[in-house]
Amino acid sequence: MDKHIEHTDVVIIEEIIILKVVNIHVYARAGQKPPKAEKYEIQIDRIEYLVDKEHMTGRELLTLAGKLPVERFQLNQKLHKGKVEKIGLDQVVCFTDPGVEKFMTVPLDQTEGKLPRRQFTLPEEDLEALNTNCAIWETVSEGNGQWVLIDEFPLPNGYGVQTATIAIKIEPGYPRTQLDMVYVYPPLQRADNQPINALCGQMIDGKMFQRWSRHRTGENPWRDGEDNLSTHLLLVSFWFEQEFQKRPAPYAVPA
Repeated sequence: MDKHIEHTDVVIIEEIIILKVVNIHVYARAGQKPPKAEKYEIQIDRIEYLVDKEHMTGRELLTLAGKLPVERFQLNQKLHKGKVEKIGLDQVVCFTDPGVEKFMTVPLDQTEGKLPRRQFTLPEEDLEALNTNCAIWETVSEGNGQWVLIDEFPLPNGYGVQTATIAIKIEPGYPRTQLDMVYVYPPLQRADNQPINALCGQMIDGKMFQRWSRHRTGENPWRDGEDNLSTHLLLVSFWFEQEFQKRPAPYAVPA
């Protein structure tokens, strides 16, 4: 007797869940692939942007960030664990690719004919932080010490300018020896004309920088093995913001 075997086709439909908004930085830091979403929150030069595309070219990202003409800027993407890759103008970036943390722009004409100075070496984790977050930086040795100079460091609203050059003194014995204070050029003023306390001048690299005497406290000591240039720069940003938290401006101050 013939046996008749019936074949039944089984079709499995995978359910796709599309979220409203996905911050790709959060997923990258967690080592996870970002899911599909209606909108994606991305970061370019520390500024958050909300886009409704899953793919964008380098040209589109530079335009979104106001870096025009785009040919005068280089776009980099920082991947999970610190790797940095250059993005071409017509190269397509997919926001659901795993590991993309953020994007950084570099002005191509600011170092033309002049290479940034590297007069002493820094720990690898400091080099990674500087290359990832700072477009232009230098290490300079002088009679009064070793300095890291960072151009176009972002400032909060209230100083009348959006960026400044800052200097951090690398003390002998660093990173076991703590970093302290910050030095700013050109000198900052509050746009509301209120005074900034604990300032004085310091000559660095042939310019008169403004020394901000800001120090760690007993409740916030330097942690050997944990603190470094990157964590100190976070503290510097806090000091600039804290100036207006201690004494708020009496009226809205333009950026």
